[in-house]
Amino acid sequence: MQDYNYVWANCFEITLELSCCKYPPTSELQQEWENNRDSLLAFIEKVHIGVKGFVRDAVTGAGLENATIVVAGIAHNITAGK
Repeated sequence: MQDYNYVWANCFEITLELSCCKYPPTSELQQEWENNRDSLLAFIEKVHIGVKGFVRDAVTGAGLENATIVVAGIAHNITAGK
């Protein structure tokens, strides 16, 4: 689903795995949180780095649907939504 959303929905999803153990015992959850808290918070702080906004016509200011956004050096174009 992550690949599909990235390519077709302009949505970048991630999966975070905090431990080798898929089902850690309840007694270990607090320690897992403490082990990963700073890294997770640092990641959340970086989530909105980049470009965001609306694609508008330069003359009328009307929103443009399906406009292709191309960034030099990045091989993945983005298509604006409705």
